Amino acid sequence: MIDLHAIRADTPGTHRGVFLDSAGSSLPPVQVLDEVVNHLRREAEVGGYRAAEERAEDLDEGYAVLARALGCAPDEVAFTDSATRSWLAAFDAIPLAAGDRVLSTEAEYGGNAVPLLRRAAEVGATVEPVPSDASGAVDVAALRSMLDERVRLISLVHVPTNGGLVNPAADVIAAARATDAIVLLDACQSAGQVDLAGLDADIVTGSGRKWLRGPRGTGFLVVRKRIRDRLVPRQVDLHSGTWEAPDRFSLRSDARVFELWESSVADRLGLVAAFRYALDLGLANIESTVASRGEYLRRGLADVPGVTVHDLGTRRCGLVTFTVAGVVAAEVRDRLRAHHITVSVSGTTSTQYDMTRRGLDTIVRASPHYFVTEEQLDEAVASVRELAAHP
Repeated sequence: MIDLHAIRADTPGTHRGVFLDSAGSSLPPVQVLDEVVNHLRREAEVGGYRAAEERAEDLDEGYAVLARALGCAPDEVAFTDSATRSWLAAFDAIPLAAGDRVLSTEAEYGGNAVPLLRRAAEVGATVEPVPSDASGAVDVAALRSMLDERVRLISLVHVPTNGGLVNPAADVIAAARATDAIVLLDACQSAGQVDLAGLDADIVTGSGRKWLRGPRGTGFLVVRKRIRDRLVPRQVDLHSGTWEAPDRFSLRSDARVFELWESSVADRLGLVAAFRYALDLGLANIESTVASRGEYLRRGLADVPGVTVHDLGTRRCGLVTFTVAGVVAAEVRDRLRAHHITVSVSGTTSTQYDMTRRGLDTIVRASPHYFVTEEQLDEAVASVRELAAHP
């Protein structure tokens, strides 16, 4: 059970209105804020190198902290500066050649689709979206029928950027086990609100700034030992490798081969603090609480005349999307912001397959975290109701 009073006391931003944008960049707790700011102050006192040396043990322990939350081994974890960097580093390391096939889903994110399509065009591979089932989730039976020896990669978005659907990752991973296909799980919108520990994807990528409530400019990458030898990391330096002789080098054998020497130590410590915070609350507690907040908001919005809720799937999370008849999504966002209610918008370019299939242009995205109260959600619904009545 999450102590809402204590959580809100840890989160100064909760007293500045109704915050419904954890799918964008959430409100960090003071434990994260203090970790980042205090380390920056220490860097100002003794310099960045010495400050990092003083926290070497904590930085190393961070790999074990993330491993506990992500259900992997510490040497399968790498820190990065974003979910995008994690995804690109992993994707670029997967060999692709002419005739190879990449399967994605209709929930594919634009930040993944662009490099997928570009590289496929360069090498002569194909990118093929797997159809969705009647609920809007990836159709696992259709996926199985598309698998063959030419499928090198399955790009699986766990939770799309434009809706509360939770794709059946475990079923997709199980289906892929019958082949040599690598499953790359984009957990950018699920990490921090959906428990990932029971999943066993070959590669997992995620962001710190969203549901994990960490700093911006942080991300993580999980690469399982069983596929490491199949990957060819492209961006390597003196951290990911060692210059052993004038004409000889070696690369690390663990996931840290995907890290680079330079990084924000303060932000990394903040991300570890965010993971610790989540683990202390309990990942299962977080998942059930956030899902409950999402359903509460969906029910409230669905009762408003002129409002359409657009979330798909039978299993859903805390990401809620909707439109208001006669009012463009950006105007809904701006008018709600004037009432100190923070939401965002999502457009076609972020999820072309899904938005095009459903004939959607832009939608409003509201993402309540566990620190949002039901009373605040009622307030948000009331503001939407007023807006819908006077478009």
